[in-house]
Formats: sequence, structure tokens, C-alpha cells
Amino acid sequence: METASQYGKMGISEKVYSFGEKICSELKERFEKIDQTAEYNQLRVIDAMHKNNVGEACLSGTTGYGYNDLGRDTLERVWADLFGCEDALVRPQITCGTHALALALFSNLRPGDELLSAAGKPYDTLEEVIGIRPSQGSLAEYGITYAQADLTADGEFDFEAIRSKINERTKLVTIQRSKGYQTRKTLSVTQIGEAIKFIKSIRSDILVMVDNCYGEFVERIEPSHLGADMTVGSLIKNPGGGLAPIGGYIVGKKECVENAAHRLTSPGLGKEVGASLGILPQFYQGLFLAPIVTASALKGAIFAANIYERLGFSCVPNATEDRHDIIQAITFGKPEGVIAFCKGVQAASPVDSFATPEPWPMPGYDSNVIMAAGNFVSGSSIELSADGPIKPPYAVYFQGGLTWAHAKYGILNTLQFLINDGVVTLN
Repeated sequence: METASQYGKMGISEKVYSFGEKICSELKERFEKIDQTAEYNQLRVIDAMHKNNVGEACLSGTTGYGYNDLGRDTLERVWADLFGCEDALVRPQITCGTHALALALFSNLRPGDELLSAAGKPYDTLEEVIGIRPSQGSLAEYGITYAQADLTADGEFDFEAIRSKINERTKLVTIQRSKGYQTRKTLSVTQIGEAIKFIKSIRSDILVMVDNCYGEFVERIEPSHLGADMTVGSLIKNPGGGLAPIGGYIVGKKECVENAAHRLTSPGLGKEVGASLGILPQFYQGLFLAPIVTASALKGAIFAANIYERLGFSCVPNATEDRHDIIQAITFGKPEGVIAFCKGVQAASPVDSFATPEPWPMPGYDSNVIMAAGNFVSGSSIELSADGPIKPPYAVYFQGGLTWAHAKYGILNTLQFLINDGVVTLN
């Protein structure tokens, strides 16, 4: 009763709390399986740290050029080992996930090459990187063309469409694991592995890059374990564990990673420069915590699907499907639902809970976007957060929660806001 009383003090009605508790009781067995995966991945992280002799000296940063940065170089060996790769680039100089993807593309494509997306339309911010939407400095401006093979109606790879799109100029195939601002299924690592095998059977020299954002540590393997030449993501999502304040990563074949390093810094310098400053403790400890933090966010996503599907809203993934990332899409069909949901997330946040999110024309998007995230790290979407474009079908995308308790409270608060705003009625 003390817990229920505390929820009441924080604005959660008894009816909403009881509704949530009933659903939680039904999810115990599923949550236990998530904890088992988290335990396995936690051991993998520790094993990689042991193998690469992470010591106290690795937590000290460098300044200036960053030559002979022991902590930085050791961290990248840990990442390569953990992801089953030849090499890794893990740097605070990579500003975000879009930057990491752009870096991987620009460094491994040349004028006259063609980029193929094998999973349909890429995430909105990549449209300007590629040149689908004209933008200053895009791949298109460098004479790099683009082709696209859409997924099938049920969200599977269309292998014949991929085959038909591959030609003599196809240099790199990109696969986006998560859904972005689409209401499609997230691709599993197994599915991605099958697609990589198929692409390589057509031409073994084609590079395959996987946008791994939101998927790290959800499963027991990563796309790099099944043949991805590059696996790319952001440190302020799953693998930063909520502690990394900035950064991105590219792991994969040595040549691909070296190309990216020379693009990030300068030809002739590559990975040898790039001071870590004082950021290494957060990078190491964030990675150490990442499997457990990801499990908390995953529980929150499943809880949200079970709450909102029971209220009649379309959820992707649905309440019972297997999970391959931490994102939960909920379609409300009208902007008021998206806005009320985001207000509930913001009000449940530990920072800026008093702020009210509003839709705005965010750079890189083709419509107004609303984002809710009162986080310790600005924009960190492994922390409790939600966002969505204000356009049909009016879906919100929820993710994060450094602890299960916070994720649970955040979801209950979204429901409370939807009830208070008259969008939802709880019988």
C-alpha cells in the first residue's frame, strides 16, 4: 500500500495503478527471460574487459592530439572483441547516430558507387545524408546514387527485389534494424544474417552496413556476429548505459573501420589521434551497465504495448511478439494522443519534469516533431523518452528507462495524461 500511496502522490490514480499492476503480474515470466539475456550479455561484456586487460590506467584521458591513448585504444579492442569484429572506432568526436552512419557511408563509398537500402526507406535524418531530400554535402552531391528495395507487406526482406536492385555499381548495402518513424516490425539479428548471406551470395565484394541503433544487447548476438561488414550506432542509446554523454561507434572489418577513422580525423592520421579528454570512465562504466539498462528499457516497452493494446490501440511490436529493439510504436490516429503521451513522459522525467513539450520543425525532419525527454544526458534515448512526427498515422515512439521502476512510472503517467486530456477512457 505504501507504493500505491506514493504513486498517488505523484498523480497516478488508483484506477490507473491497479490496471498497471494487473498487467505487471501477467508479465513476470517474460521479464525473467529478459533478465536471463541481460545476465548473459553482462558476462560477455566483463569477459571482453578481462581479455583486453582493462586497468585503472585506462580510465585516464588524454588531451591535445591524443597520441598513445591507452584507455581509448583498449576500449576499442573491448568493443571489437564484444561484437566479434576485427576493429572498432568508438569516439566522443562522433556526435550522434546519424553522424556515425554518415561517417561509415562517406568513408566507404566513392563517386560512381551506388548505395542500396535493403530494408526500405531509411530513418528521416539519413534522407538528407543520402540526398533523397536535397541537402548541402549529401552523398548525391558526390555522385553516389541510391536505390531501395522495400520490405514485403509483412515486414520481411524481399530477396527478389534486393537481387533486382543490385548492379555492377552497387558498392554498399545498408540495413536499418529498427523501425525509425515507421510502423513496421524491427528486424531480428537472424533475419539480418540471412539477408547478409543472400547479398554476399550475389556478390561477395559488396559491403553490408547495419544501422544497429536501439538494438544493442536486446539479443545475445549482434549483426556483426553474422557477417555485417560494419555495425553502427550511438553511445547515448543502449551501449552507453545512460552514462556516456556523447559518442558513436563503428565496428567491423579493419579496412572499413580504418576508412572511417581517416574520414573522422584526417588522411594519414586515422585512429592515431583523437583525445579522449575525461570521458573514458563514462564510456567504460556505461558499457558495463548497458545490458542491465537495456533490459529495463525492454521491460518498459513490453509493458507499454500490453497497456495500450488492451485499450484498443495498434502497437508495433504487439503485446506478445518477440523483441529485437527497445522501441515501442503506438498509433493513436490523431495528434492529441501523441502530444498527451509525450507530455506524460516529460512530466515523469527526473529533469525538466515541469516543462511541456510542443511540436516544432526539428532539423532533419519533413514535418513538425514532438520530443519528450527530461534526461541527465540531453537527447539520450536510452533514458525515458518519447517522440513522433505530427503527421498521419499519428504514432508515438517510446523508448528507454534506465531502471524498470522509472519506465513503469513513465508509462502509467502517459496513461494518466491521456485520461486527463480526454483521449482515453479507462473502464
